[in-house]
Amino acid sequence: MNTLTKALGLTLVTLLAAASLNASAQTAASAPSATPAAAASPAAPATPSNTKLRRAVYIAIAKHKEIHGGSIGVTAKNGAITLNGTVTDATQVDRVAEIARGVPGVTSVTNKLTVQKPLGGM
Repeated sequence: MNTLTKALGLTLVTLLAAASLNASAQTAASAPSATPAAAASPAAPATPSNTKLRRAVYIAIAKHKEIHGGSIGVTAKNGAITLNGTVTDATQVDRVAEIARGVPGVTSVTNKLTVQKPLGGM
């Protein structure tokens, strides 16, 4: 029994040492921050997460019934919005970008929308 206790103790010490080495090897980008409040600067306005911002842009576009969304894709990264896909009318290209710019938290809009041509190509 004494040998088993020593073996378990040695295994436990080895696991703890490996875990502590792994924790100390984390970079600043991968280490969790102490508190979310400490990471945010009081002077900087709060920006929604990329997912929340993306959803907010989709919702804003959907509220405009004159937009026939064909297939509009929205990508968000740190306040920058990229619009991809197609719309059914040329006037909707600029209108969708204008709607996206009006969403709180959007800092810039890159518009890559195109007009979907009818099946006849006319």
